[in-house]
Formats: sequence, C-alpha cells, structure tokens
Amino acid sequence: MKKLIIFSIAIVTFGCTGDFGDVTDFKEVQNPNLSEASVVGQPNSAGIWLIGLERQLAFVFNETLVLSELGSDNYVNTQTFFNQFMDGLEIQITDPDMRDTQRAIQRLRELAKFGIDQVGPGDPNYTAEIEAEFNFFEGLAYLYSAMYFSALPAEPVGVPVAAEQHYLNAIASFSAAIDINAKPEYYLAVARANYYLGNKAEAVSAATSALGLSSDFDRFALFDESNGPSNTFESALFQRGTFDDLQPLPSLDFLDPKYSFLDPNEDAPVHYLKAEEAYLILAEAALADNDAGTAKSNLNSLLDVIETREVRDIDDSIEQRSQVDEGSRPDNADVVVNGVAGLVLDRQAGMVSIPSVSGTSLTSDAIDAMMDDDAGLSLLYKTRQEVFIAEGLRMVDMGVKIVIDENEILLNSNINQGDAGTTPVIPSFISAVISDLDVFSYNVQSGVVTTVINLNDILVANKSSDQVVPFE
Repeated sequence: MKKLIIFSIAIVTFGCTGDFGDVTDFKEVQNPNLSEASVVGQPNSAGIWLIGLERQLAFVFNETLVLSELGSDNYVNTQTFFNQFMDGLEIQITDPDMRDTQRAIQRLRELAKFGIDQVGPGDPNYTAEIEAEFNFFEGLAYLYSAMYFSALPAEPVGVPVAAEQHYLNAIASFSAAIDINAKPEYYLAVARANYYLGNKAEAVSAATSALGLSSDFDRFALFDESNGPSNTFESALFQRGTFDDLQPLPSLDFLDPKYSFLDPNEDAPVHYLKAEEAYLILAEAALADNDAGTAKSNLNSLLDVIETREVRDIDDSIEQRSQVDEGSRPDNADVVVNGVAGLVLDRQAGMVSIPSVSGTSLTSDAIDAMMDDDAGLSLLYKTRQEVFIAEGLRMVDMGVKIVIDENEILLNSNINQGDAGTTPVIPSFISAVISDLDVFSYNVQSGVVTTVINLNDILVANKSSDQVVPFE
C-alpha cells in the first residue's frame, strides 16, 4: 500500500514544467477555499504554512535518502522496486528520480520564500519563531541543493548556481533564523554548510554554539503512515515483504533497519540535525589541528549522547539475510566482520535491538588508542558512516553529486547539456572502486566476513583532494 501511495504522488507531479509557478500561484484556482486570499492575510495562516513546509521536507527526504544511500557503500540494492541505477552510480539526466529529487528541494525553497514574503507578513498572528522557521527551511533547500548537486538553479528557470554558492545562501538563511530566534539545529546547519565548504574555524564556532544551547538536541522530520507522506526509506528497509531486498554492508548490519514500523498513524521519523554531528565536526577539526586530546574528548561526548538515544526492539524475522542462496550473506551473531565481532545480528533468534537515532561500534578503548594520524581519521569517518546511516550524508562525504534532470535542461533556456550540474560528479578514486563498494567475501564455515575495500581508508588516502575530507 505504501508504494502505491508513493507512486501516485509521482504521477501527480509528473506534468510539472519545472518553473514551479504552481507551487504558490493561486490564479487558476476556482475553489474559493483554496484561493490566495484564503491563505494570505488570514489569521494563523503562517502556522498552517509552516506545517506545509514540514510536510514538503518529508517529501525531500523521501527522494534524497533512497538515492544517496544507494549511491553510497551503505546499502546494496539486490532486488527492490527502488532506483535500479544508483547502486552502480549510474547517474543519468533521464532518471525520473533526478527530476523528483530536484523538484522536491526546489518546491521547499519556493514554499519557504513565499512564507517569508507573503504569508508571514500578512498574518496578524505571525510570530518571530515562525519567521525564523521560514528562514530555516529556505536554508535547508539551499543546503540540500549544495549537498546533492554540483550546480542547480536557485530560482525558477534560473541560471545554475554552484554548490559553493548554495552553501553560502544556506548560511545566510540560517543566520537570519538565528538572529530572530536562535536554536541549536540552526547553528548546526551553519556548521554543516561550513564543514562541506572546508571552513574549519566557522564550522567549529557554529558547532560549539549549537552544543552551548543543547548538548543532546535532535531535529527530526515526521511522517504520516495513514494519510501520507509515509517514510519511503522505511518501506525500503523494513517493510520489504518477500520481494524487496535492500541490504546493508555487513559491517553495518547491527544498525539496520534504522527505520521500522511505529503504528498505523505515525511512520518512523528522520533525524536530520542532531548533536552527534556537532561532536564529530569538532573531533575532525581537532584531528586536522593535530590535537588528539580534544578529538578524544569530543568523541567520548559523542558516545555519551548516543548512550541516551532510543534503541528499538523489533521483530525482523521476515528479513532473510541469506537471500536466494543459503549462506550468501552473514546472518548470525557469531560472524566476525573485518576482524570485529558483534556487527551482525541473528534475526531468526527473536527480537533484535536497533538504534533508531544513532548507533556506532566505536568504543572508549578505541578512542583512548586513537592518534592524530590517518588511522585515527579513518576511524572517525567510519563513525560518521555509522552515526549517519540512512540519513543521506555518506554519499556527500564521498564527494558524489547527482545531476540536473532532462526536463529542466530542455525547458530552461539558461541550461544546456554539458553545463555545470548536468554531468555527474564522481571522484576518480570513487569511480575506480564502484564495482567493489558493496562487495565482500563470506566464509560460512569459519564465520568470517571481509569487505573487498575499506572506503574510509580510501577517503583518507585522498584527503588532499578538494572533493572529500574538507578540513584537510
């Protein structure tokens, strides 16, 4: 049922021309209850508009999470209804998921701007808190434009803007929100944008400010199981049925599925700005400064926060790690992955405990032994991979960018095939190992799993590249 709802949404939006005038254009509406006057100038309309922004953000995650997680080494798409190309990083302008992802982000931007320019000022009950939220959501649209695209228009049928400028636009919007009503997630959003820009001092300052307001904050997007939008990635991870088969890297098995069924009304939320990220930014900055002591302190604080996060006990016995061929995937708790035990769960033995916000294999002993060298940095990136699994950050950390879709290229006179943003960005050291991203060997008799590559080591080995490891 959930997939039918998702597909119907895609059908409704298929005919969009890409100029997004329909997002806030009330001229053609005949129903007087849906006219512009029924929204703009009405009491409490800003609060209602904000609910719409929250809903649109859920659609953004429904598009970005599937693409970005499949494009990373986190998951392999062995047999699902979801994107059939991203697992091999076959990024094409004709892929409808490129279109839908771009439009979801751009709709979020236009809805937020209309809230700032029209809905908020026209509402006699407009509050500073809602005004700050409108600016925050506009910033999120710019942030995701930069994270996932090398270039993307910042206005309807506009000239493509480079990711770096989108990050700067995001910082400006987040800063406007902070000036109105500071929240820790606003500061963290500034920190993330500066992190990917490589602005170490600014990222550290913003992350420190975020933690100064709250040491364990968590901003999440809600999903509606009964009325929609439901969490698409929860369908991909948990409600697989007997056909779907989206599998994590064995080293991440203990974190899967991050999203699972809650109740008939509420679907699993996506935690998209949380204190853990601030600690990781601070730790990485310290390693870049050859300050292992500060890095260790922040990583220990990270573990303290993770210890407080929800862990859900779920029945995942329908999950068949063996797939079609018996023993093709590790499926019991005795398996050792890359020399580490306890990373694989036995889902046929009963309920399994899965972190629903953040989880990690990082231990205090590993932190104590950590040095400010490449091995320490690789461990930090492994921790980032675990903490942010199913949150859409891993592909960004890999330096991979998707493309402007074909409809935009054809309908926007400012864009031609071959322009910035119309071809995928895949770092050479990533393209060289695409076929090995999800590959591992599994000796059923010995219970030993070995992944063919360690992508964290590869990222660190290429830290001098301007595409990855931004503080180096």
